[in-house]
Amino acid sequence: MIADVVDLRDFYATRRGRTARAAIRGRLRELWPDLAGQRVAGLGYATPYLRTWAGEAERVLALMPAAQGVLRWPPGGRNLAALAEEAALPLPDNAIDRMLVIHALEHAEQLRPMLREIWRTLSGSGRAIFVVPNRRGIWAHVDSTPFGHGQPYSAGQLSRLLRDNLFTPTAMTAALFTLPVESRLLLGSARAWERIGRRAFERFAGVVIVEATKSLTMPDALRQRRVLVARRPALATGWRVTPSG
Repeated sequence: MIADVVDLRDFYATRRGRTARAAIRGRLRELWPDLAGQRVAGLGYATPYLRTWAGEAERVLALMPAAQGVLRWPPGGRNLAALAEEAALPLPDNAIDRMLVIHALEHAEQLRPMLREIWRTLSGSGRAIFVVPNRRGIWAHVDSTPFGHGQPYSAGQLSRLLRDNLFTPTAMTAALFTLPVESRLLLGSARAWERIGRRAFERFAGVVIVEATKSLTMPDALRQRRVLVARRPALATGWRVTPSG
């Protein structure tokens, strides 16, 4: 199921949504503490998090997949959000220094073409952060939140996917350790759960977060597959068609 932009907006207006945003934003800020002068883009539904850098980055824009829909952002200023095709982002090569990908990878209809587009639009020293539901976490199994839809990943699965698509993971973390309920008491202790969870049971977090850079060399596994394909003889080699009858 593809997340709808209106449902995503409404989720982040709830108590659970605000708790999720605060938990994830804390990890993002640790990975990227200062983006002064950087060109930043979000892919998916990233606007609740792009505000973190809006006051310091040179430029910030939001790209929302066509299947998801688009909403104007920010509400009170010049629009910086655009509808985008997964396999054809409306950006030139090497245009972005930092890209945040959230509520996108798990819903992608054209996963590898989308990753190639992210790779293409990042600058040579660019970095991307990928946030996905954790397949071991409770949030991925509760469909009343956006994290309960789409394809969840473990940290290892996400890292392998990125390596296979010319990215090099450079940092890995997790967030969202509180339960996905609308309990004021429980959500009020979310900060404590985040601290405890990171120390004691990180593998059960609600989301996996991986930062990666562009790789300019082909991964060994992909290179070996291409060599095998190149050496494989064509099925029709040496075949001779004879008329029947």
